[in-house]
Amino acid sequence: MPRNLRAYLWDIEQAAAEIDDFTRGKQLKDYQQDSMLRAAVERKFEVIGEALTQALRYFPEIASRISDHQKIIAFRNRLIHGYSSVSDALVWDIVETDLPRLRKELAALVRQTDRGAPGSTPQST
Repeated sequence: MPRNLRAYLWDIEQAAAEIDDFTRGKQLKDYQQDSMLRAAVERKFEVIGEALTQALRYFPEIASRISDHQKIIAFRNRLIHGYSSVSDALVWDIVETDLPRLRKELAALVRQTDRGAPGSTPQST
């Protein structure tokens, strides 16, 4: 049985917040020189992509509320299956440019969901 939308959104927001915490005050050079930081950030992006995949599977109506949702999922798949082709500069660019937008969109979606809008119950599959 699928979880409710709020649970998937919480997973995404937690992972995004942790990436923000891990990278605060750091630069690309710091990221490149710290294998533990790279592993942690990449793992959290994997969680974001997987949680988004599951959320969209059961709650497809939210797709229009998450910019580049297909790219987010594709990035997760690349981290998992094509890890050797992922550059540190690409990951860092996503941290700096795309993650803040995702967090903002998530906050708006959570507010809407908390008011009982889309995602209270999963769609029939």
